[in-house]
Amino acid sequence: MARRLNRLTAVEVKGIDHKGMYHDGGGLYLQVSAAGTKSWIYRFTLDGRAREMGLGPLNAISLAEARKRAAECRRMRHDGIDPIEARGAQRDQKRLEGARSMTFDVCAEAYIEAHKASWKNGKHAEQWRGSLRNYASPVFGSSPIQAIDLALVMKALEPIWQTKSETASRLRGRIESVLDWATVRGYRKGENPARWRGHLDKLLPARAKIQKVVHHPALPYSEVADFLTPLRSQEGIAARALEFLILTAARTGEIIGARWDELDLKDKIWVVPGSRMKAGREHRVPLSGPALAILKKMNEIREGDFVFPGGKKGKPLSNMAMLAVLKRMGRDDLTTHGFRSTFRDWAAERTNFPRDVVEMALAHSIENKVEAAYRRGDLFQKRRQLMEAWARFCPIAGAQVNVVPISSRA
Repeated sequence: MARRLNRLTAVEVKGIDHKGMYHDGGGLYLQVSAAGTKSWIYRFTLDGRAREMGLGPLNAISLAEARKRAAECRRMRHDGIDPIEARGAQRDQKRLEGARSMTFDVCAEAYIEAHKASWKNGKHAEQWRGSLRNYASPVFGSSPIQAIDLALVMKALEPIWQTKSETASRLRGRIESVLDWATVRGYRKGENPARWRGHLDKLLPARAKIQKVVHHPALPYSEVADFLTPLRSQEGIAARALEFLILTAARTGEIIGARWDELDLKDKIWVVPGSRMKAGREHRVPLSGPALAILKKMNEIREGDFVFPGGKKGKPLSNMAMLAVLKRMGRDDLTTHGFRSTFRDWAAERTNFPRDVVEMALAHSIENKVEAAYRRGDLFQKRRQLMEAWARFCPIAGAQVNVVPISSRA
């Protein structure tokens, strides 16, 4: 017996005001909510699974139009097509067609604007823009985001992959991120042609195999005392910052951004917040006697929040200030970051401190993920011994000294 269709009339539909589901036949229902709003629902079963599909509100879709839509849905169901999935696919197609005006450059700028607030380094956004503008935009910047394929990605990467390996590697990652963003936003479909693992790694050599290791110019640890003597005769905040950097083995950004509220001079600890650390984790720095002496000098001329204030009120020291000190001293052959290498070489060659202690003193991340998951402490007391040993070594670096053992007392 055929199912009865068209059970409702337009007058009945208009007059119904009680909450419920009112069947018109063939799976079409008028749904009335507790608030009195009315909408059309099509119910059906496909492959043994019950589905429910909204067809629109009564104030926009008349009874006659709802019946047409329900009839089209029944036709698709009889053809084995899920009308809900078909409608979704149609919407995706319209979105993709609309995305033809969304070029790679437009998507890249949208991605940068969406993420720049989370980047610690204010220059990061311009670095992104610069690399994409110089190497990606000339190849496919004006192309629709959906049109970016493997051939275009390779055309951008191959010319610089071996000659500018670090730049090329960062560029690949940035292209991948922009394309992933566009996919999630519905502007493109399919695999990401800039993906590395299981994809581009089959076409391009790994960066580690082609990139030459470039070491930061570093002072031999045996020359530290001969360097510190003239440094201590240099006047100015930048000179004291550089000396503090050497004694703490910290990075330039950590030094110039140091604030007084991060310091506990009584317990001889400097706590650098994770927001200012490369690895994003809080780092406790034990302060040796000479390092504390520098802080006491700076406290005598304290003017604001920054330990090493810059020329402008309320601003920290410039990141080029310590390099300027090196230049004045005639040591253009050195970099501030190189002093971390000096410290690392000394610890490895002239002490018995375990490697983990030294790596934590340098705030390096644990590469082994399993080990990192189990590591809870930061070896602080052992690191305090290490930094005190380094402070004692610096004034006598040129002399013959014995290997510095790690104390048995924590």
